[in-house]
Amino acid sequence: MKTVVLAALAISAVAGSAAAQPPAPPKLATEAPNYVSIPMQIDVKKPAAEVWKRIGKYCDIAEWLQISAGCQITSGKDGEVGAVRTVGREILVGRTELSYTYTQPVYEGRPYNLYHGTLEARPLTARTSRIVYTLMYDNSRVPGDEAAKAAEMQRRRTAFERALANMKILAEGGTLPPPPTPPAPR
Repeated sequence: MKTVVLAALAISAVAGSAAAQPPAPPKLATEAPNYVSIPMQIDVKKPAAEVWKRIGKYCDIAEWLQISAGCQITSGKDGEVGAVRTVGREILVGRTELSYTYTQPVYEGRPYNLYHGTLEARPLTARTSRIVYTLMYDNSRVPGDEAAKAAEMQRRRTAFERALANMKILAEGGTLPPPPTPPAPR
């Protein structure tokens, strides 16, 4: 009798623990995401507050990335969380006194790659600062092998390091060189 009771209790405990298991998490849209980060920085011979005043408005991107179409706020107010700019239709999702973070929207028919960028003016001394720009996204859907993924990351790094150099020029009171000539169509 004792054995039967213990067996019943054991079966009951196993059944109870199986019923108490949480459901499986929902399936990811991208089965094997590969989140990458591209941190970049450049030092500037100006205080961080002055640097931010010169390059930190949300639509200043058009000047330092040298976007000929310019930039406009299409929703919300410049500098406020939730503002949307025409450049990439990017949404301001975080902000501090000397930084902001943005993301790109989800486009119909394309998996979201979680693209985010953060721009910051970081004080180093009373007279110098560092501009820090970090990109983060899922590059698992970049076509090709690891070399193709590395080349795509380097293309982004090159473009944004040029933007950092332009921010430094602007923050230190200089004039930007002409934008690079786009490659000829094939």
